[in-house]
This record gives sequence, C-alpha cells and structure tokens, in this order.
Amino acid sequence: MPLRLDIKRKLAQRSERVKSVDLHPTEPWILASLYSGTVCIWNYQTQIMVKSFEVTELPVRSAKFIARQQWVVAGADDMFIRVYNYNTMDKVKVFEAHTDYIRCVAVHPTLPYVLSASDDMLIKLWDWKKGWVCTQIFEGHSHYVMQVTFNPKDTNTFASASLDRTIKIWNLGSQEPNFTLDAHLKGVNCVDYFTGGDKPYLITGSDDHTAKVWDYQTKSCVQTLEGHTHNVSAVCFHPDLPIIITGSEDGTVRIWHATTYRLENTLNYGLERVWAVGYIKGSRRVVIGYDEGSIMVKIGKEVPVASMDNSGKIIWARHNEIQTVNIKSVGADYEVTDGERLPLAVKELGTCDLYPQSLKHNPNGRFIVVCGDGEYIIYTALAWRNRSFGSALEFAWSSDGEFAVRESTSKIKIFSKNFQEKKSIRPTFSAERIYGGLLLAMCSNDFICFYDWAECRLIRRIDVNVKNLYWADGGDLVAIASDTSFYILKYSRDAVTSYLDSGRPVDELGVEDAFELIYEINERVRTGIWVGDCFIYNNSSWKLNYCVGGEVTTMFHLDRPMYLLGYLANQSRVYLIDKEFNVIGYTLLLSLIEYKTLVMRGDLERAREILPSIPKEHYNSVARFLESRGMVEDALEVATDPDYKFELSIQLGKLDVAKEIAAVSQSESKWKQLGEMAMSTGMFEMAEDCLKSAMDLSGLLLLYSSLGDAEGIKNLASLAKDQGKNNVAFVCLFMLGELEDCLQLFIDSNRIPEAALMARSYLPSKVPEIVAIWRKDLNKINPKAAESLADPEEYPNLFEDWQVALEVELKAAETRGTYPPAGEYVNYSGRPHINLVEAFRNMHVEEDDDNELALENGGLDQEEVEENVDEVEEEVQGGEADTVDEDSNEGAVLINENEADEEWVTNSEGKRSE
Repeated sequence: MPLRLDIKRKLAQRSERVKSVDLHPTEPWILASLYSGTVCIWNYQTQIMVKSFEVTELPVRSAKFIARQQWVVAGADDMFIRVYNYNTMDKVKVFEAHTDYIRCVAVHPTLPYVLSASDDMLIKLWDWKKGWVCTQIFEGHSHYVMQVTFNPKDTNTFASASLDRTIKIWNLGSQEPNFTLDAHLKGVNCVDYFTGGDKPYLITGSDDHTAKVWDYQTKSCVQTLEGHTHNVSAVCFHPDLPIIITGSEDGTVRIWHATTYRLENTLNYGLERVWAVGYIKGSRRVVIGYDEGSIMVKIGKEVPVASMDNSGKIIWARHNEIQTVNIKSVGADYEVTDGERLPLAVKELGTCDLYPQSLKHNPNGRFIVVCGDGEYIIYTALAWRNRSFGSALEFAWSSDGEFAVRESTSKIKIFSKNFQEKKSIRPTFSAERIYGGLLLAMCSNDFICFYDWAECRLIRRIDVNVKNLYWADGGDLVAIASDTSFYILKYSRDAVTSYLDSGRPVDELGVEDAFELIYEINERVRTGIWVGDCFIYNNSSWKLNYCVGGEVTTMFHLDRPMYLLGYLANQSRVYLIDKEFNVIGYTLLLSLIEYKTLVMRGDLERAREILPSIPKEHYNSVARFLESRGMVEDALEVATDPDYKFELSIQLGKLDVAKEIAAVSQSESKWKQLGEMAMSTGMFEMAEDCLKSAMDLSGLLLLYSSLGDAEGIKNLASLAKDQGKNNVAFVCLFMLGELEDCLQLFIDSNRIPEAALMARSYLPSKVPEIVAIWRKDLNKINPKAAESLADPEEYPNLFEDWQVALEVELKAAETRGTYPPAGEYVNYSGRPHINLVEAFRNMHVEEDDDNELALENGGLDQEEVEENVDEVEEEVQGGEADTVDEDSNEGAVLINENEADEEWVTNSEGKRSE
C-alpha cells in the first residue's frame, strides 16, 4: 500500500549554498551552515532569521546544536572548530582541530563529546567538560572522512563514511575500527542509523549514484536504492515514519518505504544540488539544504493511530509496536480534572508485521483491524491474535460487524462477520475512499455514493467533497465533513425500504428521499463522534464543540492538537488523545444532551422531567439553547445568570422582572437600559425610578421637561448642583425662570464673563454687580484690562436702550415663577416671537381719553404690548422661545474703546477657556 503521506512545504528560504542543516529539539529553529562562511538560525514558524554568526570567510561544512548547553558548534575549511552561545552570541571556544577541511561534526546524545571528521583522514573526539581537549584520534581511512554519526541504539559506537569507498564502525575508547564495510564502487558521502524497531540497519549514500541499506550485524547489504542520476549526498532513516530519505546532487530528494524499499515520492524544488537533510525525533518536519537555499517540509499527519472501544480500552500503534491502556484502571480515589493527562499504565500488546496507518475496533469491540502497507490484519482485541488478513488500501466496518476493503480504485470487496468474502464490486467511478457504518459509502473526489451492505444497491448519490463520515449509533443521523463545513443529514430507512420494495428502478442518483439535509455548519471537522443525537467534534481552531439541533456549543478550548477517541456514558466524559499518546478527558453531561435532544424532537414534557437532573451550573447553557430555539419564556425560567436573565426579560418586555434584577445588581448600565425601555413604552414612573438609580441626570431632564413636571425639574436642579453637573442644573433653573440662580451658578463656577453676558440679556439690574466681580477677578491677571470694563451706572451712554431694558426686566419679573400646564402649549405655540426691547423702544404715546398708548408701527395698544411681554416671558420660562435675538446681545457689556486693547481680549479669552 502506498503510504499516502501528505507532504507540505512549510518554509522556503533562499540563501548562499547550504552545506549542513540541523533542527533544534525544542525551539522552532533551523541551523544552516553556509558555503560563504556564515551560520544562520531561522525560525520556521515566523520564517525570519533570528541569529547569524559570521564564522569565517571559508565554507562552514557542518554545524550542530548542542541544546543542553545552548551552544552551536561549527567546523570550517580553515580547520578550526568554533563554539557559540546562541543566546548571548558570545564565542565559547575557538581552536584548531585538524590540518585540513573539517567535513562533519557530530554531538554525542548524552555525554560531553563532539566528533569531528576531516580531509586529513582523521576523526577526533573532543570533551568540552575537559576544556575541549582531544581525548582520542581515530585513524584508518585512506581518503577524506565525509561524515560521522553516533549509533542511537548504542551510543558507545559510531560509523564513519569516507571517499575511500568504505564505512567503518568504531567504539569509543578503541583505536581500531570494529569492522569495515566495502560499501560502494565510488566514494561514500553520508551514513545514518536506523532508529525504529530492532533492525540493526544503517544506510549509506555514494558517488556511484546509489544508496544502500546494510545489516551491520551480518555485514551484508540488505537493499540498494537506485534512481538518482548524480552523487547521493545525504541519507536518513526517519525516526518516526517508515521512510528513508535520500538527497542527491541531481537536485531531487527521494522518499522510499523503509520496509518494502519502494519509491514513494520524489521532491524537486528547483534549488539545484542537495547537500544536507535534517530531522529530529518526535517531529514530522524535515529540512533540506540546497545550493540556493533551504526547504522545510512536513511529511504525513500527526494524528495518532489509536482506537477506543465502548468499555474504555484504548489500543494504539507506536510504529510497529501495539500498546494498550484502560481508562477504567484509573482508581475511584483519583480526582479526574478536565484537560489533565490521565495516569494510565501502558501495556505491551504485541507487534504488527505491517506499518499501521489506521487502527479501528469493530462495533462490539471484540476485534480490531490494522491497515497499512497495502494490507489489513484483523486481530482479537484482547489477546492480539491474528484472525484474518488480506490486501487493502482501506478498510471499513459495518454497523453490525461486516466489513469492506478497497483493494484499488476500481475494486471493493465485502466480507461477512465470519471473515468470508460475500461480494466483489467494481464501481463505475474511481473510488478514492470508503467509509463504513449503517451504509457502505464510496467516494470519488467530487461525490459520495451510499450502498446497502446486503445487496450493494445504490441508495443515494450526494455531490460533495468528503473528508470524513460519521454515523450516529442509531443509524438515522450522519455527519459528512468537507474541507470547510459539515452537514448533518437524516437517513429515512422507511422511505428507502418502501422505494426498493416497490420495484421501481433506481437511477444514477439513487432514492431521492433517502436523506434529508437537516443542518449545515460552516466549520471544519478534524475528528468527531456521535453521542445520541449530539455530534461532538474538534474544529480547525482546536475547540471542542458539540452540535445539537444545529446549535454549536463550545465545551473547551484545547491548548494543543487533540483527537477524539470516544465517550463513556457512565463517566459522562469524552476522551481525546494527543500526538504524544497522552489521554485527556472532558466532562460532557448525557442528561444535558438528552434534554436538548428532547427539546429538538418537541417532547417538552419529558424534557422538563429531565431538567432537574442537570447540574445548576449548566442551566445557562440550557437557557441559551432554548433561546436559540425561540423559546425565550422557557429560557428566562431556566437561566441563572443575572445578566443573561436581564437580557431575556428586556427581550420579552417583562420590565418588572428586569427591575428586580437591576435592583439586586445595582448596575448603572442596567438601570439606564431599563429606564430607556420604560420611557419608550410609556411607563414613566418606572423610568423615573430607573433613571434616578442610574443617576442619569440627562435622562431625567428629558423626562421631566417632556412631562412639564416643574417639581421634578426643581428637584433635578438641586441634585445636579450637588453632583457638580452644572450644565443640567443651568438648564433646569433656566426653564424654571430662576434667572438669579442661573446667574449665581455662573459665578460659583467662575464663569464671570458668561454671567455678565447673561445679566445684560436677562437681568440688566445685576450688571453693575457682576462687572464689579469681573473687574476684581480680571485684575489678578491684567489690571489694565480690568479697568477697561465699563459699568452701565458709570457709562450709561455705552449701553444702548439701557433704561428700556431695566423697565422690561421689572415687567417680566411679575410673571416669572408661574408655570402653565403643559397642555396649554398649543395656546402659546402660534404666537409671534417678540423682542421686548425693540417693542419698548418703538413705543410712543398718543393722547387718548382712555389714556391708551399705541405703537406707531404695530398698531398695538398698551395692554396688548403688556400682554405680549407677558406671553414672551412665559415662553422664556417654558423654554419655548428665544426672547432676545442676536442683535439684543450686541453691546451687552461694552468696553471703553479708548482703553481696550488686544492684550486684554487675549487674556480675557484665555481666562475663559480655563
């Protein structure tokens, strides 16, 4: 079976020729040594260079991380080894190591040792704990030593590759090599050890264009990998995948199956010759060094190969090793916390002859199938005994224990429960994937076709790109996951049975009424399971969600990639596994799911019976679900969160309930919101209470002025003054006609110029008093300006119509303080706006028997003028009229022009702004 490994490019970085690459074990860093003499560290997540060391002007052919020391060690063509601290960028050590180019440095995995190999045909061992002294020299090669590497299974030994066409195996502490392999017809450039399993293998790459796999115990060649058209410059056994990677000066990287030695893939990124390949254990990332830069690829998926049965037993595959754990083994005295790794005892179950790419229990958990390498093997889940095997690219269980295998894109076989072949199918399209469950599903790249297991009749074709398929246990619901969304469909067995029994022909689309689309959710599903009618899944953002009735609820935010295993109802917990095979549990109440399911089905009576079994802390989740279903009244009854209950009561217009909640929380925002709502619905008493509680003086002003509530405005004026809200206080006093209080408010807030202007407009008798205060205040800043202020008692000639203004004030004072009801507004609204000063100025006296006075222009008698004065004054008091137009303000406070100057104006304006 092809490994079908996804290969995605994660980084492409142009640079000078890259001679070696290395990956940091914990940081997202790539170390690259360049032919130009520089060593760079790239962050492959941010794709930027984070460190750079100018080592020498000659090529640096090898550089490695020594992560436990925070060092980088580099060997160059100037024969020196240099050690840098990659945090401080300081040089730790520089010393001459060889008499010719240094080709390779290798770091011991645990001991303080570094090996170096050189064109001087020597290998040297350096001990950094002893001040980088050379503790041993290994002689024996007759040409350049191109690479050395430690054996990960026996770190006391290492292998060396040389252009003398040999591989030598050495022991630390021994002068002579253990043995020599005459490996290739031409020079050997590279060597690497096999790290997985028990095979004593190593691989070599040569100038003869081949790579060879060796058994270093029998000293025999296991396989020759042919296909490169130029020197093989880099080789490796991947530590986590069953693959061999070879790089060549032909510009390609080839990926081979580590067991069958079949060529799986060839990568060519057009960056000329390949010089190095880097990898680390525990990562699927591989970095490749070229003539023109570096490429990082991610090979395969990191989804762990694992399966859990209905009892909580989990079986997983680590390479070819099969292990098992049991969730029930966690003692009852252990308090399981959501999101924490479970302390599970891992047991070795056995090994598998093929490399597992998928592993899945059958529905009753008795058997488990492993699929990979083009084959499948069915084992007993408890004893791990082989029960059946065969060829398969993919394997799928039915809901009752039958199974199907996909042998190729054109051949599907179905087997019975006792592993006997029942039927062989050749679909009319290219079957790229198959899925099991209640129906057998076959997918092309553009659509999915469902068939019944018994006779393989087409049930329904649906045009959708399918990434995965999940059947509910009941068999009437199925989730189809695509690239960007998933669909919940309802399967109608009755409609299908009725149609097929009728004998009507089935066309290429199948039975039209077989499936009904219930919901479409725009989220990408990574893994999913069904619990009743609830679909649990984790999405592309690594949130653990569940979907009931089209409503998606986030259960938890996962802090790392995790994959769903299953749900144990007796524990009310859903279990996940991460790529390190840690098992994590999260609480999911079955009663909550059952309640939502019953509501969805319209069985509200049974849902109410279940509600008391749901813990109170989940009631808000229930309420939000009910609200999403349009059951807002029920949501209000269930909700426990005050803020949420307040929102619901506002939504329902139950302002009394909202008021009770606001009274408890004493939230200003709630009082304001409730006050506005009450005002808009005509509940003025409640609105007043709410606005008072919220101390919303502007809202109260709007309310009282709209109602014509003089008493309320009086109280508001007092409250506003106490709160320092002078604007609101002024408006209230002005509406009440309390002009003296308005004037005093200006004075108290040190706004003297405005007080003077107001006095000139409305209370001219107060102007001399205000001018005196203004002079005193202004004298502190600018005495000259203070002297230039004119007092109307001293300079009445500077104040136009001064005496008329005083008479108007006396007349208007008679009606100030009376407040007609708001209902009389219509009697005043149509009356003309009259400038009282203008009216008085144009008035002349005509002798008459009744002593009536008439105005020359208006034809109004004295009583009419006085009535007009009264009317305008009343309008002033009610805030309805502008009694003094802009012209009447001109010259309100006049400045002696002979003494005024620009400096005074500037200072006066500055003081005003302060």
